[in-house]
Amino acid sequence: MFFREKDGVVFTFAFPIVLLVLFGSIFAGDLEDTGVTVSQLYTAGLIGAGVMGAGFQNLGIGIATERQDGTLKRLAGTPMPPSAYFVGKVLVVLLIAVLEVAILLAIGVTMYDLDLPSEASKWLTFTWVFLLGVSGSALLGIAASSLPRSAKSAAAVISMPFVVLQFVSGVFIPFTAMPQWLMNIASVFPLKWMCQGFRSVFLGDGGAALEAAKSYELDRVALVLGAWLIGGAVLCLTTFRWKSRRDG
Repeated sequence: MFFREKDGVVFTFAFPIVLLVLFGSIFAGDLEDTGVTVSQLYTAGLIGAGVMGAGFQNLGIGIATERQDGTLKRLAGTPMPPSAYFVGKVLVVLLIAVLEVAILLAIGVTMYDLDLPSEASKWLTFTWVFLLGVSGSALLGIAASSLPRSAKSAAAVISMPFVVLQFVSGVFIPFTAMPQWLMNIASVFPLKWMCQGFRSVFLGDGGAALEAAKSYELDRVALVLGAWLIGGAVLCLTTFRWKSRRDG
């Protein structure tokens, strides 16, 4: 169903890619003598934003639309186990995220001299940050789909907080360049920690100087992402509805 909506597919993949090309081409130079360029910082940050967008934004809007047009109600009346629907959604998000990351990494390597890590430990870190990020984002997207009152308002209700979160989570602006109160707010949400985990993989020791703690704090990354994974599951169980509000 996802890949039948050609415009939705194009927008989902194109948005972080276009932003990376634009921002990476406009802003150049090293950051505070760290050996890390602005373009490389954008690549790592937009990988995090792309992963979360594939789950949170894509599912939040898509499921809200399916609830409004009656798709969920019809599926609930079939012999299909409810778990099959959610597993299918998570697998779609996983596929989108894998393709998104591959494209962003290809752009970062070919256009912005991003070095892919050679250590197995770095790729192990990438794997668990990616899996925790994808799973947590998908669950949050499923839970957030209950917030819009209608399919027409879904894009605004889901997209606006996600865009704001990107700006305060270190995707477009170095995290330490923001006011302390914004840093404190962003630290509550998973995107900041996803981006931090991906920066640890692709920016190396030089990029650690750009972090608030002057280190990547991978133990806290795992703790926060794990907590949001559990929290997202609880929210799904307590808020998900198969029918729209007008159906009661």
